[in-house]
Amino acid sequence: MTYAGDLTPQQAWDLLADHPDAVLVDVRTDAEWRYTGTPDLAGLGRQPVLAEWIRFPDGAANPDFIGQLAAAGIESGSDRPVLFVCRGGVRSVAAANAATAAGITPSYNVLDGFEGNVDQAGHRGVGGWKSAGLPWRQS
Repeated sequence: MTYAGDLTPQQAWDLLADHPDAVLVDVRTDAEWRYTGTPDLAGLGRQPVLAEWIRFPDGAANPDFIGQLAAAGIESGSDRPVLFVCRGGVRSVAAANAATAAGITPSYNVLDGFEGNVDQAGHRGVGGWKSAGLPWRQS
């Protein structure tokens, strides 16, 4: 079973704006949330769910990922759109697949993630939530 599909950051924002029950799950690490920021959904009256797919600092898979989603009110069989975002769009694919396998549908991946892909100089910012000009905040 595969996830529902890929959305550009703008398509993700539009889906979140059009569906008040939709939720954005940021699957990056705590360090990434602290140092590079998070999507800001305050203008839509909600906040993203923060759930590490890979734990920091040991880099191990988070064995309670689906449990953390359930604790945040994201459960199987609800039919609420769930969008997953990471740094560049790789971990979020794995998270969307795992959520789909757990019955959380529809689950989507946000293409290019929060920071985007790297350019020829090795710098992030090609595509992604931030470079699309979507709201974000940094602590």
